[in-house]
Amino acid sequence: MEFSSASPTRRGLLRTGAGASLAALGLGLGAQSASAAVSATKRFDLAKPSYDLFRDKVLHSKRVQQSFAFDSDNKRLFVAAKRSGSPESAGDLCISQLDFHGNYKSYMHLNGFGHGVSFGVRAIGGASWLWIECEANKNGFGTKLALIKYRPGTTLDASSTSFGRFQPISGASEYTCSIDPVYQRMIVRYHKDGAKHIAIYKLSDTDRGDFSRPLVKFTPPAISGTPQGYTLYGSYMYFQTGDHYSSTNKAPGNTKLTSINVNTGRIAQGPVLTKAGSTLHWREPEGLAVYRTDAGEARLFIGFATGDEGDRRSSIFYKKNLV
Repeated sequence: MEFSSASPTRRGLLRTGAGASLAALGLGLGAQSASAAVSATKRFDLAKPSYDLFRDKVLHSKRVQQSFAFDSDNKRLFVAAKRSGSPESAGDLCISQLDFHGNYKSYMHLNGFGHGVSFGVRAIGGASWLWIECEANKNGFGTKLALIKYRPGTTLDASSTSFGRFQPISGASEYTCSIDPVYQRMIVRYHKDGAKHIAIYKLSDTDRGDFSRPLVKFTPPAISGTPQGYTLYGSYMYFQTGDHYSSTNKAPGNTKLTSINVNTGRIAQGPVLTKAGSTLHWREPEGLAVYRTDAGEARLFIGFATGDEGDRRSSIFYKKNLV
């Protein structure tokens, strides 16, 4: 399968190095109120069929994948899972690099970073840089965002001073993010005042470590079910819920997808049951991401953890119909 290679911005923080601090950039920790709306775009029709990218591919960690993200320039796919043998609350992650056929290439360990709910990737030359949660709290969720260079076969501790870390929203306690590579934006999900909230930024700002000018900020509507990932495409946020197969949740399962208009904060479609990979053995929804093929086709990718306990694997599907 061919994917696009639209070049991301290569300046600012990605040029000067991820070790730059907020103080060095002249930034405060708090984001301002929304200053502009996100231009209206088409959205994915969640009721249309899904297609396979791959099924049951091996990761370096044998635990359940949590999320995944693409490097469009370098044709890489990264999958986050908890590190084998590490307690849930430690926030120790294993990032596996795959090609777009699902072939395993390399890994990197991130100790004390977080749960791996969602993350994004930016490219500079032949290197992939991960925007990912870091400095896990006692519950194993990241309390800041970090920008780190993916280095195969290495281990990085959250206490390291070699990378930049950010708290975009004043008073927020947890952060995760995802990247829209088509419209060049970052969506940040954060915990504040007992609830989850959303802020959206231009990549031209976040590439410089600047979170002071969110395009929009809103509190998403309550959606029932276990949260299992989110992403952004244009003016719509996509949210996934569901549980793994069990005696009380048999095929086709309860995985549902919802789209939310980021300008209104209201549901556009869903929750819609998805039967993608419904015939898989042990299937748990884990992660969403957006990509555009070299031919210009936008796709919403849907991830599942599959396989036996002690040998969990990755399965990824996509939707492509826009309305």
